[in-house]
Formats: sequence, structure tokens, C-alpha cells
Amino acid sequence: MTASRLPGDRQVWRIAAPMILSNVSVPLLGMVDTGVTGHLESPIYLGAVAIGSTIFSFLYMGMNFLRMGTTSIAAQRYGANDDDGLRVSLGQAVVVAILIAAALIALQIPIGRTALSLLGAEADVQVYAQQYFSIRIWSAPGTLVNYVLIGWFLGLQNARVPLLIFLTINVTNILLDLFFVLGLGMKVDGVALASVIAEYSGLLVGLGFAAKALRKRQGHWPLARLFDLRAYAAFFSINAHLFVRTMALMFTFAFVTAQGARLGGVILAANAILMNLQMLTAFVLDSFAHAAEALVGKAVGQKRRDALEQAVKLSLKWSLIFATGFCAFYFVAGPLLIRALTDLPDVRETAMRFLPWLIISPLVSVWSFLYDGVYVGATRARAMRDIMVFSALMIFLPAWYLLQGLGNHGLWLAFTLFMASRGIGMHIGYRRKVLPSVLS
Repeated sequence: MTASRLPGDRQVWRIAAPMILSNVSVPLLGMVDTGVTGHLESPIYLGAVAIGSTIFSFLYMGMNFLRMGTTSIAAQRYGANDDDGLRVSLGQAVVVAILIAAALIALQIPIGRTALSLLGAEADVQVYAQQYFSIRIWSAPGTLVNYVLIGWFLGLQNARVPLLIFLTINVTNILLDLFFVLGLGMKVDGVALASVIAEYSGLLVGLGFAAKALRKRQGHWPLARLFDLRAYAAFFSINAHLFVRTMALMFTFAFVTAQGARLGGVILAANAILMNLQMLTAFVLDSFAHAAEALVGKAVGQKRRDALEQAVKLSLKWSLIFATGFCAFYFVAGPLLIRALTDLPDVRETAMRFLPWLIISPLVSVWSFLYDGVYVGATRARAMRDIMVFSALMIFLPAWYLLQGLGNHGLWLAFTLFMASRGIGMHIGYRRKVLPSVLS
């Protein structure tokens, strides 16, 4: 995109298409985990992986600010042709990722005990969930540095390398899942070990491409800025807000899982299946949010409001097209997907009963997914935080409390209202505050 050209569909798809392939591989992995354990002799294993995966979703997605913050900073440095700034954005994020990973490993015992206690699963499920946690926690360094690398390459408008990282991680993970569980007879320990090995495989790929990309750029490593705490002020000013925002989001997902567990093992397992399909929707629609992040960030770096508005318009158009397609897909194929993911009759029947919530979810959720990308690219992290916290604490929790009498239907209705609140709030904020001020 030259200085005189606005972004077009081609620019959106150059980023979105590889990210669709990348992101789809993540929930597909979750489906393989679910499918492998869902066909074992007891729903205990499926519940344990659901609980364990929820803990790591909370931990690792809580650190997703490393990816989002790196994308927004790198995209603006890229738009401004600041090669030294690109190196700093990568180096600072890697340093922070390694320090956080070391802390997670050092504190794994209290973290694991607290998380299992809060989620409140049945005792036999907790035993296997603890086993899963104690193995998978060792993936922390690889996972968090991969977040940084993926975010950095997206900031450079390069979605091909994130695709290779994602595919390496998830294809390796799926193959090892099948080998460890079906081939060697392992259970949740095999699922966890596959995840650890896969993350480090992806890390090796990402580091190799990062070294190659930096060799092609002018400039040098400003090492003083990597060891000077004051130089991290801009990094943390963005990422502290993103961290709180992401924790509020993951709190909501964890709360849904925890309440499902309290409604019984069958509800827990059924919700795990539906949430895997919900994540499939989210990851595909997030691909257009990633395109918005990169294009909006570049427009901000270039100080071009017209390019920013065009990036949002095109990303939203394609997001709505795909969201409508997902609604139709789940309406037609939802029962087939549920039957493919488990052969436990009670779990199948229960998941079918709550399938309508999944069918309407894409068109409710799409607005928040897209505007996440816009706000990240525009480095409006504080506004993202405020809207997310409001939606979680003032919409989701009160709705759940008032709707408890409806059981799991009440839980899904509260979750749907939460997603709607995010989208409405971010749309209003974009029109009234973000767009008028972002280039002023």
C-alpha cells in the first residue's frame, strides 16, 4: 500500500487468509483433544481436559497482551519506517514473555491448586486435571514467546510466518495427541505432553524467521533500551490495560466452565463441546480483526485517517459475511459435529439441547471481535479495558445471577448478553471517541 492508496479487499485478505488457516487450526486442535478424550471409557477424562484447558486458556490468553501489544507497536513502527523501533518492540516483548513464563513455572503449585479449587470440579475430575496442569505448565516459555513472534510479524503485515508457526504447533500437537493417546494408551498426560512439545516446535520456526527478517532490515539493536526499565514505559502503558482486559474476558470463559461443572459432569462435557465450536467461530472471525490491527496500526503510523476508516469498513464487511455463514453452518451441521466429537449419549443429548445458543452466537459476537482489532491497531487499550470490565462485571455477572433459575440456559443467555454488550460498547466508543481522536 503506497502513501496515496487506500487499503482494499486484497490487503485485508493478504493478512486474513493466512490467519484464517492459522486460527482454525487452534480450535481444531481443541476438537481433537475433545474427540480423543471423548471416546475414552469415561467422561472424567473429557471433563479433566476441559478443566485443564480452561486453566491454561486463562493463564495463556491472559498473557495475550504480549501478542496484541506487540502487533500495535510494531505496526505503527512499520508505518513510520522505524527499523530500530521494530527491533525494540520485539526485544522488549521477548524479555517480558520470558520473565512471566519463569514466574508461572516457579509458582505452578499454588496456581494449580487455586485454579482447581475455584473451578470446583468433581474430585475424580480434579485428579486428572492436576496431572494435565503439572505437565503442560512447562510449555509456558514457548507459548509466550510464540505470542510475541506472531504479534510482531502481524505488525509487519506478514501473516505467512504466523501461519507457519500456528501450523507447526497445531499439526505437531494433533499428531502427538493421536500417537500418545491412541497409540501408546496414555490419557490426559498424553494430551498435555503433546502440547508442550508442539509449542517448542513452533518456537524454533518463529525464531528462525525472525532472525531472517531482521537481517534484511537496516539499523541495529539499541541494547540500552532493552535493559533500561524506563524504556519499557510505553510497552507497559499499553499492555497493562490489555492484560486487565484479557483477564476480564478469560474470567468470563472460566466462569462459564466453572458453573457448568457445578451443574454436573454431563453439563460440563456438553458445554466443553459447544465452547470448542464457539472458539472455532472466534478464531476465524479474529482473522479479520488481525487484518484490522495491522492495517489500522499502519494507518496510524502514517497518520492517515482515510486509510484507517477504509480498513475498518472492509474488515467489518468480511467479518459480517463470515459470521452469517457460521450461523447457517451450525444450524445445518451442528448435530453432526456434536456426534463426531463424542459418542457418549447423555453428552450428545445435552449438547443438542443447548445448540441454539451456538447458532445465534456468531452474529452477536462478530462486532466485539472486529472492534478488538481496531482498538488494538489504534493503541486504545484503556478503552478496550473499560468496555470489557463493564461487560463482565455489570452485564454478565448480574445477568447470570438473575437467570440462575434457568440453569444452563441462563448461563448461555448471560454469556450472549456479555458478547452483545462488548460489541455495542466498542461501536459507540469507536464512533464517538476513537475515530475523532486517533489521528488528532
